Amino acid sequence: MYPPKSAPYLEELTQLSDSARAAEMRAYHKLDRVYLGLTNPQLNDIIKAWRQTHSADENVALADALWQTDIYEARIAAAKVLTQARINPDDTAAWDLIASWTPDFDSWAIADHASMAAQKRLVVDPSRLDSVEGWTTSDHLWTRRAAFVSTLPWTKQNHPKSAEIAARERILGWAATLATDHKWFIQKAIGWWLRELSKHDAERTQAFIARYGDALKPFARKEALRHLSKSAEPKA
Repeated sequence: MYPPKSAPYLEELTQLSDSARAAEMRAYHKLDRVYLGLTNPQLNDIIKAWRQTHSADENVALADALWQTDIYEARIAAAKVLTQARINPDDTAAWDLIASWTPDFDSWAIADHASMAAQKRLVVDPSRLDSVEGWTTSDHLWTRRAAFVSTLPWTKQNHPKSAEIAARERILGWAATLATDHKWFIQKAIGWWLRELSKHDAERTQAFIARYGDALKPFARKEALRHLSKSAEPKA
């Protein structure tokens, strides 16, 4: 039984369902849940309208109800509802809800969409990194991975302030600790984080690889240095 609040919103999503595409998505994701076969542009148009007609509290309640359905597009929609630079008021409700989802992550697509929502709330209140640090020691693969996808904003500053540098170094510390975690999705996330950092701080990326690169899987090391010259990679 789906939460009552989700009913009219699920109906709106279901009206656009595509059974052929839904079957393709089920085969791709290999997870036993309902798929409606909606595209990202379709979801974006619908959710933009929802966000504009609801208060912050209503959007949090809606995201919660959609997530509980466990329908693929509904969970993506739940994350997108909360992927906003500004939520007014930005109390803890949206962040607490997003953080509560982490044990439910079971695929890269759902985890990454929820992590993009987390990014916005972390930028607003970087003290929430204290909670994310706990994710790095979780037994749950997708929670550990979300720690890196959720903190990608700290790779992007060309001229970071002291607090941003401290946060960046903190996250690099997590990457150093998890460099020996050879689960593919963890290695991919670390490589992704370092690749993005290399666009704005090549020297720091090279220093990390020089110290911890041997602990990473070769593909993660290659990913980290993708945007740097080949000669920049430390010699084995």
